[in-house]
Amino acid sequence: MEIDNVTSVEGFILLGITDTRVLQIFLFVIFLVFYLFNVSGNFCIVLLITIDQSLHKPMYFFLGNLSFLDTFFSSTTVPKMLSGLLIGDKRISFIGCIAQLHFFHFLGSTEALLLTSMSYDRYVAICNPLRYHVLMGRKSCIQLAFSSWLIGFLYSLLETIITFRLPYCNRRQVRHFYCDIKPVIKLSCANTKQTELLVSGIFAVGAILSFPWIIVSYAYIGRHLLTIPSRHDRRKAFSTCTSHITVVFLYIGTALFMYLGPTTENSLEQDRMSAILVTVITPAVNPLIYTLRNKEVKISLQKTLARKTTWCKTL
Repeated sequence: MEIDNVTSVEGFILLGITDTRVLQIFLFVIFLVFYLFNVSGNFCIVLLITIDQSLHKPMYFFLGNLSFLDTFFSSTTVPKMLSGLLIGDKRISFIGCIAQLHFFHFLGSTEALLLTSMSYDRYVAICNPLRYHVLMGRKSCIQLAFSSWLIGFLYSLLETIITFRLPYCNRRQVRHFYCDIKPVIKLSCANTKQTELLVSGIFAVGAILSFPWIIVSYAYIGRHLLTIPSRHDRRKAFSTCTSHITVVFLYIGTALFMYLGPTTENSLEQDRMSAILVTVITPAVNPLIYTLRNKEVKISLQKTLARKTTWCKTL
């Protein structure tokens, strides 16, 4: 297919979530609160990990990367959605649609790979603690994080090229609140069945690089925990994993549901609902999940707030 066919489309119309005005205003307020909580909460985690020496550990290095990602991942779609809900501006340029799709999948796939690295970190910490500082040294952590970012970028670039090499003619209404692969492909004036299968296959390969390895890591962790005689020690060891497990099933579980299923009219509607969980809710609750279940982060936050209060009193 000639890529020149694509240039005939100047832009798309994002249909959004609803056309009911009262519901639009209500959703705008709710999603704005979630987005502000996402940005502020994840920014606080990154700041805490950066300034507190006690948090300069592999687990928090990956958590800092995850919080940084969550902020920008949500920012690829939520501001445009909020604009559409508040002022009804649902237009997006063709280049803007390409950029949104690419960065959404780039940051999303990178997050999945970082969650995989975090599961390996927990596996080493619990099952091989004597070699933890050797296996999870500074160099190893940087390599794992860099690999996650690089693979995520290349994966997204491949999917973006496949999607936008299709010819797009007169249909411009994207049945979603952002440019995603499945609803955009549906607008092509070519037969897209092979492309849909190819995209699903690429996503399946990406899923194989993350989800099964997380399952394997926790299978080994579970087997090791059974060998610990003390119930208190078992609970203490497993408590370091519960936050990560919760985020994995919220994020990767929903993504698998969205992208491995067939592209039908009903599935597109379901994907919009699932996308709200992935792009709006999960990034906002991640800071709560990691702080409420993590004593070191809570202690660091309390110390930082105490120092801030003391500093303000001296002024």
